[in-house]
Amino acid sequence: MYKLTALLVLLCTASHTSLSAPTDGLLPNGNFEYGPKPSQMKGTVVTAHNAIPNWETSGYVEYIKSGHKQGDMLLVVPQGGFAIRLGNDASIKQKIKVTKGGFYSITFSAARTCAQEETLNISVNPNLEKQDFGIFPVQTMYSSNGWDSYAWGFNADAAEIELTIHNPGVEEDPACGPLIDSVALKVLEIPKRTRANLLKNGNFEEGPYVFPNTSWGVLIPPHIEDDHSPLPGWIIESLKAVKYIDSKHYAVPEGRRGIELVAGKESALAQVVFTKPGRRYALTFSVGDGNNGCEGSLVIEAFAGKETVKVPYESKGKGGFKKARLLFTAASPRTRVMFLSTFYTMSSDHSGSLCGPVIDDVKLLSIRGRRV
Repeated sequence: MYKLTALLVLLCTASHTSLSAPTDGLLPNGNFEYGPKPSQMKGTVVTAHNAIPNWETSGYVEYIKSGHKQGDMLLVVPQGGFAIRLGNDASIKQKIKVTKGGFYSITFSAARTCAQEETLNISVNPNLEKQDFGIFPVQTMYSSNGWDSYAWGFNADAAEIELTIHNPGVEEDPACGPLIDSVALKVLEIPKRTRANLLKNGNFEEGPYVFPNTSWGVLIPPHIEDDHSPLPGWIIESLKAVKYIDSKHYAVPEGRRGIELVAGKESALAQVVFTKPGRRYALTFSVGDGNNGCEGSLVIEAFAGKETVKVPYESKGKGGFKKARLLFTAASPRTRVMFLSTFYTMSSDHSGSLCGPVIDDVKLLSIRGRRV
């Protein structure tokens, strides 16, 4: 029986494209811990397109062991012992069974190496006629160890999708591409507006998969619209990302999840809500810090209709929050609610990583006949 079980595990590991329907979490071999055979590599370069179990590669792809030295640079893999490096115009892809019509998010971790202007393209392509994709700039460092996790949302147009991660860059040195590790999938529920809150997902509990063994949160990239947002209900209408954080690794004012605005006024979070012109509304929210060494004078600016408020928060970088409120009169049937951070702030650990105020527990209510 033991030999039969071992054989079945080996056969599953040797499969190069996944046709199972994964639950929330890592894709099959999503952390690349199963690698090529020695005969399928030349140094660190993968020489066969199906050498990495469950994945298919194209172009200059390297299989990197944590601690690998490249010149004066030491490549660290924070999760597990191995990662993939995508060189010039290189890609990895995997087929995944999903529920047609379902809404999903992809979370993956990436690190910049020696190239300066790196981007990654993420796409799902069930057929050649229709392709859904996102573009991720990875040159800005948000975490102290050089690795960041990113999230992207998509609607499944078929029962089977092909997820592709592609490096479109062309560098003089093909080994200067980004490192990729830990690719995960999560089914997202679409939150509803309620009488208790006119905003969708105001507590940010519904969002992308957060790797349990990482402490740097998940970046939700800029220019993400509501219909494809891995943070359901919310729009990232800014030049920089916002960070989705969890209570296991950060101080979160309410519940298990919150948002850290990590890039000053270039890190904005918005939602459009139905309102009745002439009616008064109250927007309430919590402002704090994530207990991540983000010290100093933090300020969140909130906008609703024609009104705005600045909420200062003196942070010692050790957690804590305060409540805030903005009263406004709706001027149209749709009102845009938006939050941004006034200042750029860096962590006190001298790593150069960006940080900022945390926002959570956002509620919008009509105040006609209510006490607020």
